[in-house]
Parts: sequence; structure tokens; C-alpha cells
Amino acid sequence: MKHKLFLFDLDDTLLDFRASEKLSFARTVQELGVRDGIDHLFADYQKINVELWRRFERGEVTKDFLKVERFRSTFLANRLDLDPEAASTLYLESLSETVVLIDGAKNVCETLAAIGEVGIITNGVANIQGRRIASSGLGNHISFISTSEACGFAKPDVRFFEYTVKMARAFAKEETIIIGDRLDADIQGANRFGIDSCWFNPGRLANDSEAVPDYEVGSLHEIVPALKALPVA
Repeated sequence: MKHKLFLFDLDDTLLDFRASEKLSFARTVQELGVRDGIDHLFADYQKINVELWRRFERGEVTKDFLKVERFRSTFLANRLDLDPEAASTLYLESLSETVVLIDGAKNVCETLAAIGEVGIITNGVANIQGRRIASSGLGNHISFISTSEACGFAKPDVRFFEYTVKMARAFAKEETIIIGDRLDADIQGANRFGIDSCWFNPGRLANDSEAVPDYEVGSLHEIVPALKALPVA
């Protein structure tokens, strides 16, 4: 196989973050006394959270601000007198325990770890992501976890990838590939850094961005056959 270093995004690539997020949010607000309208509240939270993550990736806000502000803004918009800091703490604790694997995640990590080295690249919260990986059962196949929190820069910043590859046992650009679901963070980051990328696109969405993936798959089960079919230089 051409590639020896496989850099996987975590959320919505290996782990079903959407399922974990919804469950964790419901548990959080129920713990704070909310019983009705949780689906509506969660929809508002998602919109606010997505925009805050975009601002974080542009370097406009800190992660500590983001973790609390998403709840403060959601509660304010819904006229709820709840503690956003308490909500943030409860949510992150729940998130680390509610892990849902995407179909094929264990198999692809196990197979590629036997061929080379598997690393995780994530803009998520460092200690939470580590705990989620431990809970997922994927830990034995993963060599390292690179987080924006530890690095100080977020995907798609080139400095994040420069930091990441220093954690690998060996690194050569032509032998490295990023696998992720986000064009704006994972694929664009690979483009900027000058390494191959594989867009995990189970929804078969159209690519209307400037990011250009080298490969595209709709299932994690497609990754190993696709990479094995490539000629070795």
C-alpha cells in the first residue's frame, strides 16, 4: 500500500458525534430541570454551536469561551434561567461516556494499524476526546491523538498538521493521507499541507467548496480496498 500514515478525523468519521451529541444534550438539560421542548432547544443549540466552532476555527474565539457560550446563548434565546457553566460541565462529562461507533470504524482502524500507523486529528476538547476513544474500543489501534487544544491551532491551519506529523513514528508527505468528513477542515487542511486526502461522504453530498479530495468514499468499509488498489510508487 502506498500510504503508511493514516490521519483520521474523529467526530462523524469514526464516531457518530451527532448521536452522542443529542443524547448528551438531553441528559444535560434534564439534569438541570428541563422536561419539555428539548428537541426545539437542541435545534437552537446546534445552530449556535456550529457557528461558534466556525469562529473558533477562524481564531476568533477560544475553546473555553465556546464551551460555555453555546449554552449561555441557547438559554438566553429560550429565556431559560439556567447556569451555562454547569451545563457545559455536565455535557462534557456525558459526551465522554456516550460513544457510538460509525459502521466499519473498528475494522478500518485495525486493518490500517497493521499496515502502518493510525493517528487521530481533532479540533475537539483534548481530555474528552481521549476518554471517548478509550470508551470506543479503538484505542489499541491508534498510535496518537493530535488536538487543536494541545497544538494551539485548529484544522485547517497548516501549523496544526506540522504539529501533528511530529507525533508520528515516521512521516513522508507522499505516504500520508487524511480521512475525514469535513471539506473545510480535513480536506482543505490536507490540500494546504500538501498531502493526500479521502473525503468520507456517507450522505453523498455535492462538493461546492474549494477543497479537492483525492479520494471519496461513502462507507468506512470502502477505504481499505480503495487504498490497496492504488499503485505503489
